[in-house]
Amino acid sequence: MKKIIIIGDNEFAEIASVYFAKDYSYETVAFAVEKNYIQRNEILGIPVVAYEDLLSLYPPQEYAFFAAPVYTQLNRLRQRFYEQCKEWGYEPVSYVSSHAFVWENVQIGENVFIFEDNTVQYNAKIGNNVILWSGNHVGHSAVIEDNCFVSSHVVISGYTRIGSNAFLGVNSALGNNIEFPKDSILAAGAVITKNMNKAGGIYAGNPAKLMDKTSYEYFGVEQ
Repeated sequence: MKKIIIIGDNEFAEIASVYFAKDYSYETVAFAVEKNYIQRNEILGIPVVAYEDLLSLYPPQEYAFFAAPVYTQLNRLRQRFYEQCKEWGYEPVSYVSSHAFVWENVQIGENVFIFEDNTVQYNAKIGNNVILWSGNHVGHSAVIEDNCFVSSHVVISGYTRIGSNAFLGVNSALGNNIEFPKDSILAAGAVITKNMNKAGGIYAGNPAKLMDKTSYEYFGVEQ
């Protein structure tokens, strides 16, 4: 049984612990939160510890980790924890639901979480630190780059590429051979029918149009 530490104390962190235990028999030994943000002592009877104390409490050679922040700070918070824990020597783990359909030659990176009812087709590539919430379609030879968050019931058609740190809202869709730029947001229900070329854009509507506000302004992060 692999022993893992989950970074975060949100509901996704709790879900991840339960799902890892059921599908992979991984034992969550702790939830780690930065000292200034600790609000409770335990989750599901498992201790919440200070993130800053991880190295002294849980040696990297004995424990793996999963970074569970969602799309906070345009996915940069999850990215920071993922990259730092790797630098410390912890092994990142990924999860693919037993109720997802993932074709045998799909490439899946580290610290990936694929919920139930996802379809990931032939030759698709999922980068590191990507979350696919439930019910999405990732078409053949599509690429999702690192640090993306795909919400639910999103359609990513064949040969489409999603740039790093993007956020795709519920019920959004992208047609075939689309390039969707890094750091961008696709609003709920929006439909992309042609390439978009402005990184950090917010796209909304059907067909989607570029909004005045950038994703950097929306999430309060720097480019």
